[in-house]
Amino acid sequence: MNITRRAATFGGLGLLAAAAMSRSALAQHGSFLGIEDGLEDFWTATNAYIYGYPLVTMELTRRALTNVAQPEGTKAPMGQLIKMRHYPDASFRDVTAPNADTLYTTAFFDVGKEPWVLSIPDMKDRYFLMPMLDGWTNVFQVPGKRTTGTSAQTYAITGPGWKGDLPDGVREYKSPTDMVWLLGRIYCTGTPEDYAAVHKLQDAFRLVPLSSYGKAYTPPPGKVDPSVDMKKSVRDQVNGMDAVAYFTLLCKLMKTNPPAAADAPELEKFARIGIVPGQPFDASKLKADFVRRIPQVGFDRIMLQFKINDAVKHEKGWAFTTKTGVYGANYLMRGLITAIGLGANRPQDAVYPTSTADAGGSKYNGGNKYVMHFPKGHLPPVQGFWSLTMYNSQYFFVENPLNRYSISPRQDLKSNPDGSTDLYIQHESPGKDKESNWLPAPAGDFLLMLRMYWPNETDPSILDGSWSIPAVRKV
Repeated sequence: MNITRRAATFGGLGLLAAAAMSRSALAQHGSFLGIEDGLEDFWTATNAYIYGYPLVTMELTRRALTNVAQPEGTKAPMGQLIKMRHYPDASFRDVTAPNADTLYTTAFFDVGKEPWVLSIPDMKDRYFLMPMLDGWTNVFQVPGKRTTGTSAQTYAITGPGWKGDLPDGVREYKSPTDMVWLLGRIYCTGTPEDYAAVHKLQDAFRLVPLSSYGKAYTPPPGKVDPSVDMKKSVRDQVNGMDAVAYFTLLCKLMKTNPPAAADAPELEKFARIGIVPGQPFDASKLKADFVRRIPQVGFDRIMLQFKINDAVKHEKGWAFTTKTGVYGANYLMRGLITAIGLGANRPQDAVYPTSTADAGGSKYNGGNKYVMHFPKGHLPPVQGFWSLTMYNSQYFFVENPLNRYSISPRQDLKSNPDGSTDLYIQHESPGKDKESNWLPAPAGDFLLMLRMYWPNETDPSILDGSWSIPAVRKV
């Protein structure tokens, strides 16, 4: 599918007919369509919107998750650990595409003034990973069972300009930005006994500023900002911002979360419309046509990547990429992962195939019944774990009678006589004898995500294409 620059612009504006026009025709009919010299600036502005989408989303996520006086549920003040004690449920709206396989142990903290020290206890061979994201959603470090083992370990996360000495036994991880999101995950089967075991491990984690390391430390209470919207989802908040408000915040954030050196060519273009890192946004330079449509078209272009980006592979109704966690200059992919899976890991840690339609190309709907068939010996090849998760069309969990939001081997899946395994994806129960293999669906539209943590790096592997995902077929 080949979409030209002009076609993409007008497609988002609902002017597909104009997209097919030649330059001369556009010039002739420009006044009729309202298209003037600002079209080029409009395109630049949508590029800037896409470029800044991760940083703006991270900031609004940080505000929503830290706007409390004390840790409570899924939130905690800056610099304090959030210890999820149970899997998220259908009411969870803090981040898109949450998982129901691990207990999150997370925190936002600012390394602009001084480093922060993370102490990880002996994890007793349990699978875990503690990815650290910078303000642009890049995973700059990821201690965990795959990379550093499960013994006790201590790290100092330092800011981009920090220089100094660290205590013995403390390893430095340098963050490219002042904003850091520790997005830790600890595998848990979900039984009361395993919950208790993981809770004990969570309580042994420590996060303190370097100046308090090795000392008694009581974190200060958080400051609650009543202006922060704690009800609307972060994505809706970001998508609801007009272009001026969006770019104003983006420029402010770039002062303490500097762009990468490789971004210089794009930033040179953005200066034309008033976006300069380290300086306030100059709205007087944003003279693009259709200014009100910049956020909508920018977001539409981000979501379009799910269909047209070469880094997204399409296979038997599934779409996935192995380009997550570290994005370089692939701003569209970075924006897409921000929109549908904020906090995604590096592919060596997890791959997230997503499916919005069955093997026949029809959109999933709870009015139908589906089966995902794994031949004998063909279950997802992982060294960590795998699961299949159900989401509604907005990438949030679906309420169901079993409170089951994902299905995995921890449900004691039953195999068929020939050793194969079927997963039943439907609204109504497939029957008591098959409920162990049932992933409940809503009555309406839905989508699926297959999580594969620590995928095999040798044959068979999804990373090199030697393992393929079974199709989901309508019964």
